[in-house]
Amino acid sequence: MSAAELFAQKYSRQPDGVFSAPGRVNLIGEHTDYTGGLVLPFAIDARASMAAARNDDSVVRVVSAQRPGPVASVSLDQLTPDSPAAASWAGYVFGAVWALREAGHPVSGFDLALDSQVPSGAGLSSSAAVECVTALAVSRLSGLTLPALEIARLSQQAENDFVGVPCGPMDQTASAASMAGSVLLFDTRAGTVEHIPFDPAAEGLTVLVIDTKVAHSLADGEYARRRGSCEQATAILGVGSLRELSVAQLPAALDTLGDDVLGDDVLGDDVLGRRVRHVVTENDRVAQTVELLREGQLGKIGDLLVASHRSLQHDYEVSCPELDQAVDSALAAGAVGARMTGGGFGGSVIALIPTELVESVISQVKTDFDGRGFTPPMARIVAPADGARRDR
Repeated sequence: MSAAELFAQKYSRQPDGVFSAPGRVNLIGEHTDYTGGLVLPFAIDARASMAAARNDDSVVRVVSAQRPGPVASVSLDQLTPDSPAAASWAGYVFGAVWALREAGHPVSGFDLALDSQVPSGAGLSSSAAVECVTALAVSRLSGLTLPALEIARLSQQAENDFVGVPCGPMDQTASAASMAGSVLLFDTRAGTVEHIPFDPAAEGLTVLVIDTKVAHSLADGEYARRRGSCEQATAILGVGSLRELSVAQLPAALDTLGDDVLGDDVLGDDVLGRRVRHVVTENDRVAQTVELLREGQLGKIGDLLVASHRSLQHDYEVSCPELDQAVDSALAAGAVGARMTGGGFGGSVIALIPTELVESVISQVKTDFDGRGFTPPMARIVAPADGARRDR
């Protein structure tokens, strides 16, 4: 049932508009967006659709095609981060409305119907898609025309301050501002975006997302601990953000943090040193990837993707056995490059594969998962899609 059909069924009227916002995968640049770093995501064709109409009841109501049951609702005068609404399944929806009102926008009551095809817990930013489509639908039907980056900012505020997840701005920016046929170079320190052409098919390549089916939740504290480590290291090093550090400055920074082990080895027990090493080298990998894409050398980015995964696996410690297996299996079957994508602790792997080997890679991953007793994974081919938009 579409969002519009669900709206008509639940509210016995037609919606005033239907909007959608996509999930995303991150080509490279993981856990750098909250340290002023560089990221390179793109939107995918899995979208969250929302049918919406204003009401005169000063109440926000929402129903979801993925959650059969009664309509969730909250009155506008009770729409606060400490209300039960923030902890409900509809918290991302309510949070986006709250953020619009906090920004001083004249938002009244709304009836909403959501149908999201972005898998939850797969590392594809299902929450950002919901936040962005809500912010877009409610703002447009309230007579506002907010730029994509403002939709993204308000959506991030909803997740940070209403739901309570200390995420960076990448997911919401990718969902709001992406463009078909390109990856989005987002400089989180400068707050700027640039669309970099990205056409794997023209190079005989396919981007495959492998959902390990290991659900993750960034609200469980691990994400916050990683961010806290970066903030602690930033204070010790006396810099404004870790983005200020170059690879050449990394040895001195690690020495300041009390570490004298460099190279490819895992950095012992020096948690701060390992976290910083990931962020600094990941920013450098994003810059190298962008340079290759601008030179038309898409097929040469594979080693950078693999290096990113190893850094996330060992230095940042946000991978898991299923993610590692998916990467290793894809590479063994012929992938040019592969890495975990998203916050980690589960979710998905992105792999760049010669198109003629896609089925072989999928088969190898499934066989290896079965051999280890893992839940069967799900693979999907993705290509860059447009960001949040009004559909009708």
